[in-house]
Amino acid sequence: MKGLRKSDEMEMSINLKAVRLAWAYSSVFLLVWVGYDWIKTSYFNGLAFILLMSQLAMYWAVQLFLKWKLGKDEK
Repeated sequence: MKGLRKSDEMEMSINLKAVRLAWAYSSVFLLVWVGYDWIKTSYFNGLAFILLMSQLAMYWAVQLFLKWKLGKDEK
């Protein structure tokens, strides 16, 4: 396929930083959303909370899996 190429280290570093910042922004946004609804309206926004928790669970699970997989290759 023309147009697809491997990224160099600088591009990968920039992409990783962008993904980290986007993830942090969405986590903070969802946390503020849940907190605002709960404090202001006494309504617990279950959908936003589920999105926040599933995002954190996915991050944790992928991080554990990749550490396990990379650690297994070193032996």
